[in-house]
Amino acid sequence: MLRIAIIGYGNLGKGVEKALLKRKDAEIVGVFTRRSPDTVNTLGTSVHHMDDLLSYKDAVDVAILCGGSASDLPVQTPEITKHFNTIDSYDNHALIKNHQENVDAASNNTTSIISCGWDPGIFSIQRLYVESILGVQNQTFWGEGVSQGHSDAIRRLDGVIDAIQLTVPKDAAMQKARLGESDIEDKHKRVCYVVTDREDKSVLASEITTMPNYFEPYETEVHFVTQDELNLRFPTMPHGGFVIGSDETSTMEFSLKLKSNPEFTAQVLVAYAYACNRMHQEKIYGAHTVFDVAPKYLMPDAYGIL
Repeated sequence: MLRIAIIGYGNLGKGVEKALLKRKDAEIVGVFTRRSPDTVNTLGTSVHHMDDLLSYKDAVDVAILCGGSASDLPVQTPEITKHFNTIDSYDNHALIKNHQENVDAASNNTTSIISCGWDPGIFSIQRLYVESILGVQNQTFWGEGVSQGHSDAIRRLDGVIDAIQLTVPKDAAMQKARLGESDIEDKHKRVCYVVTDREDKSVLASEITTMPNYFEPYETEVHFVTQDELNLRFPTMPHGGFVIGSDETSTMEFSLKLKSNPEFTAQVLVAYAYACNRMHQEKIYGAHTVFDVAPKYLMPDAYGIL
């Protein structure tokens, strides 16, 4: 029985709980949150304050961290890795190597798998296949859908009450990728819907569009809306995307179409939690990415699907 602690209970944490409740070989030790536990309504899982996490050290096999990449995971993952095996979905591509180094330095005979999700994560593996098999550069397209990481980055700005960022791939760019063109720069636009009480909306819009690693240098639109308008426009959090590679004779294309971005990401985190536990049992310590995880660790009988 795999014993899991869920760290944080936003959309991703809720998805992890839902995914784990489907598993007969997993036990949720509890949800651990910085909020007052009596304000958190789960699907039946017990809720504890983060300050109590360390007292559960011997009762938890893997801690799944469900915070945001902008400010939560860079601090939480190294700190919790000192005492627990960990999984996170850190998604700032430009800083993944630095994050891995920080988590690895914190490891104390613990095992961590960082940046588990669909991108980075599942799409990272598909990009590797395209480039190693065809010998051509892949083209990755995200959307149309809601990006959790980018939305969270906007919500961290002063005066932002709520925000959703929609990533939209450009059809013309996708067709170029299928034809084998590699020099494709203008592939997406990012559309931001922001609820704020700030009066200097033009300044806030500039803070968003110039945010490094998230919006700059992408084509970005910022629309200010009310909370009711945002809720009506985005009752769910769909997403998806494509990895495309093409040479003179072959095209490799992988796609995902997700009704719920956080629920699918949660399912990936849970799958890699099993791998993390198995690697730890084999004394494979330190911080790893999906490239370091052999497929056999993801399921008990890997030969059953060959």
